[in-house]
Amino acid sequence: YAQLVYALIGADERKMEKLKDGMLQLTKGWDREDVERLVREVLVEVIDPFVYQEALDLMELHRSEGRQIYIVSSSPEEVVRPLASHFGVSGVIATRARIEDGRYTGELEFYSYGESKAEAIRSLAERVGIELDGSYAYTDSITDLPMLEAVGHPVAVNADRDLRREAEAREWDI
Repeated sequence: YAQLVYALIGADERKMEKLKDGMLQLTKGWDREDVERLVREVLVEVIDPFVYQEALDLMELHRSEGRQIYIVSSSPEEVVRPLASHFGVSGVIATRARIEDGRYTGELEFYSYGESKAEAIRSLAERVGIELDGSYAYTDSITDLPMLEAVGHPVAVNADRDLRREAEAREWDI
């Protein structure tokens, strides 16, 4: 979902904030279990055909080399978790909505974006014993620069103009 939104409106911070706030208000009062069931039933079917074989091969390569794989996204965890399960990855870092009595409050618990995303990666790495110097991160957006800076092997994939310029200047893989 975030990738589609990014493709349509760009990753401008003001636009992403407006979208985030709109989505929070839209889901306020919804039952979390209903949302997760809907995502499991529909999203994986819709997304699966659009996942590049190259990405699947890359995940398999990392697995074969003994690396844990995490999906790190600004998308809601209810969307990211079923995809992670479908692709057999170790876990997720994603945006978490505040839930009370099983329902969305319209507020955020954690926004997985920018520096917060990088902090969550560092915290996860410390908790589960991952060496970030030997880790890889892949993204297409300059908004993920802090995430790329947190790992030893940053990779720009289908990079936006600003990220491409930064990756070239730092001699990162593109």
